Amino acid sequence: MDIKLSLVTIEKPEAINFILGQSHFIKTVEDMHEALVTAVPGIKFGLAFCEASGACLIRHTGTDEAMKTLAIQNAQKLAAGHSFILFLGEGFYPVNVLKTVQAVPEVVRIFCATANPTQVIVAETEQGRGILGVIDGFASKGVEDEEGIAWRKNFLRMIGYKLG
Repeated sequence: MDIKLSLVTIEKPEAINFILGQSHFIKTVEDMHEALVTAVPGIKFGLAFCEASGACLIRHTGTDEAMKTLAIQNAQKLAAGHSFILFLGEGFYPVNVLKTVQAVPEVVRIFCATANPTQVIVAETEQGRGILGVIDGFASKGVEDEEGIAWRKNFLRMIGYKLG
């Protein structure tokens, strides 16, 4: 049995965040849609799910056509069974919906939740394709010093994620 490894680059605008994961059932599409709009009223998102049996279609939903198009295009490139990709509209972030997504009963795992440049490592056999892992962003360049610690703490307060 032969196996082919490839890298799939996630294509998206720089400011857009996404969540890449694996799920196990076609019901994922509707359940995740309901969970997201309940958790964050007015959320803008697009979701695509790669069905792994039956018709093996890319199932999709969303509240924003541009995000839905991004999700479908990237799912087509991935074509990995039972994977899903959720793009969040500008101003919406994984930190606000990650636990909601993880709580959807069909969700098995999350590979990443990021706005960083991302490459997905995909394995392909005669049977199909699967995600092995992701390269999320860039390699570490060192360890933060006191100045870096101060910057991090100030930044989190500036954007409203920490008080005082």
